[in-house]
Amino acid sequence: MKINKYVEDLKTKSAAELNVELVAAKKELFNLRFQNATNQLENTSRIKDVRRNIARIQTVIAENAKAAN
Repeated sequence: MKINKYVEDLKTKSAAELNVELVAAKKELFNLRFQNATNQLENTSRIKDVRRNIARIQTVIAENAKAAN
């Protein structure tokens, strides 16, 4: 249920908002990878969650682009 709500929230956002969210998620992933490399990351499953969120955002962006054509 939590994931479905997140996807529904993404679908209501504009393309610019989605791009901002995508950049923020990629920055977060970079920071998590950096923490993991320096053995400072406690919750390693967060990397997997952020990667999936990035894929969800990119999917919604692609769907919106396809619908616009």
